[in-house]
This record gives sequence, C-alpha cells and structure tokens, in this order.
Amino acid sequence: MTTALRFVPALAWSALIAWFSGAGWGASATAPVIEPWLRALLPWAAPEQIAAFHWLVRKVGHVVEYAGLALLWRRALGTVNAPTPWRAPLMLAVITAALDEAHQATTLTRQGSITDVLLDTAAAMTALGVAALGAVRSAERLARALLWIAAAGGTVLLAINLAAAARSGWLWITVPAAWLSLWLWRPARA
Repeated sequence: MTTALRFVPALAWSALIAWFSGAGWGASATAPVIEPWLRALLPWAAPEQIAAFHWLVRKVGHVVEYAGLALLWRRALGTVNAPTPWRAPLMLAVITAALDEAHQATTLTRQGSITDVLLDTAAAMTALGVAALGAVRSAERLARALLWIAAAGGTVLLAINLAAAARSGWLWITVPAAWLSLWLWRPARA
C-alpha cells in the first residue's frame, strides 16, 4: 500500500467523528432513538436511570471513537517499531478531540466539554497502551471491526435517509471512505 493511502482509514475515522460532532448528534437528538431501546431492554428502569444509561451510551461512543482513531493513526504513521510508538498517534487523537469539542461549542444545540477531551484522551491512551503491550493483532481486529461498523452501519443509514428523503451530510464522505479503507486494508491480512 502506498504511503498516502495508509492515511485514508484514519482520515475517514476523523471525518466520521466530525460528523458526529454536528448538531444532529446532541443528547436531545439521540434521546428519541436510544431511550426507547433502553426502555424496551430495561422495562424496570426509572426515567432517571434511562437518562443515565443514555448518557453512558454516549460516553461509550466517545471511547470507541477515540480508541479506534488512535489505533488507526498508529497504523497509518507506521510507528509500531518506533521507540515511542504512542506519541504521534496520541497527539493527533488529542488534537482531534479538542477540535471536536471546539466545533460542538459553536453549534446551537451542543456544548464543548473539557471532560470529553479528557475521556477521549484516556481512551486513546488506553488503546495505544494495549497495542504497545503486544496486543497489536487484537487492536487491529478491533480497528477493522469498527471500520466495518462505520461502513455497514453508514450504508444502512444512507439507505434510510434516502428512503426518507433526509439529508445525509458527512455520510456521503465517511461511508465510501470506510469501504475504501477496508478494501485497502485487505492486503494486510496476508
């Protein structure tokens, strides 16, 4: 794979994070989708508990986003055998987290949060730490699984949006980029 193409997965993941940073993905926008599922799965839960689980689902989303991003940057930069393979990928993940929260602060329905930047940084550090301890194969499988979720899930969302005549925004960039990333990653299996 050429050097420039190694950056496609990390850049596609960054674009997906930017899309999730928009006004349409705030807590008030995700509650009507997530909370009915939570009520169906947890019929015993009080409304306050459902709200807490909704908050937890959103924070798990941050962990998945930034753990995956750090691993993709690590792979793209080819820093696996470097003396400090975590430094550049971590810095890129932290910069992305800060820009993500700064973007949210400029929307009408969202607000930026330094605690989210810290959570994102912790997720990136943890993923890079696990990878550095010899779990590279597992970390790459996780990154590939997350790309499959982005590609397949994004395709389903595009289909739903097309059927509903709804705008898809960043999905038109991130879904093809995720599929392209998976296709480019194919030779790495051998």
